[in-house]
Amino acid sequence: MAMAMAMAMAMELLSPIRGLIGALRRPGGLAASILVLALAPGPGRAQGGGAAGPVPSVTIPLVIDPDRRIERRELPRNTALRFVTEEDFPPFNYIGRDGQLAGFNIDLARAICAELAVSCAVQPRRWDLLLPALDRDEADAVIAGHRITAELRARYEVSLPTHRSPARFATRRDGAITDIAAIRGRTVAVVGGSAHEAFLNALFPAVTLKRFERIDQALEAMRRGEADLAFGDGIAIAFWMNGSESLDCCAFLGGPFTESRFFGEGAGIVVKGGNIALRAAIDHALWRISRDGRYAKLYLKHFPIPYY
Repeated sequence: MAMAMAMAMAMELLSPIRGLIGALRRPGGLAASILVLALAPGPGRAQGGGAAGPVPSVTIPLVIDPDRRIERRELPRNTALRFVTEEDFPPFNYIGRDGQLAGFNIDLARAICAELAVSCAVQPRRWDLLLPALDRDEADAVIAGHRITAELRARYEVSLPTHRSPARFATRRDGAITDIAAIRGRTVAVVGGSAHEAFLNALFPAVTLKRFERIDQALEAMRRGEADLAFGDGIAIAFWMNGSESLDCCAFLGGPFTESRFFGEGAGIVVKGGNIALRAAIDHALWRISRDGRYAKLYLKHFPIPYY
């Protein structure tokens, strides 16, 4: 209930975001830039005639530097952008109850088209068919969370980040750990051989690692008390905590951690190699969407448990 109230209040505060973005940037440059909305109860928020209780703050990530100037690149008139995305990876893309394609990526693609004043089509495909659709000119852009890597850039044009998933600790609500400084000597469930394990080995050597093949196994072990904490991808953990499997057991602790040498540059929109004009137009649209509050609105809509 508190989180729902915070999200509703955040929607009301989106209008002044443009002026706040430049002033409330997190140190660390482009990759770690975030905006923090500290929400306070407004008139009429108190329930039962009593004083309103504290409302949790909502942290909205801005993965594109709002102070960076990106020139507008016009697309030809009557352009129709054909996006493809993955078939079923909620909350990024999924088939809604009305049978229509929905999700964060779908809404972001439509916002890009609106900013560029072009028509828009978004079609779902299997993950392994997404990049081949570009190669065969069956699509203009892929918006499906492809990690930005040197290998991907060598073959395709890749946009600025659409999102970055930080690493997060999670622990049981009924546990004794309430501060990240208290995890020394604790057992942490993590996916073995992952970047998250490497990060813990480098920066948290005093914890004991319990390795699993998948993040859901690590989270379940933490829920059952077989580990004191779990550590992994923030989006995956938030999605698990919002689902029935978690039994509302757990919450984030500390973080977020966004070190790019472990966790990369984020995910981007992929365009056919050599199509610099389209990639530049998408970059400008993403920058505009990030600056004026539209990105924040989509984030709050699709991530009921914010992952930052």
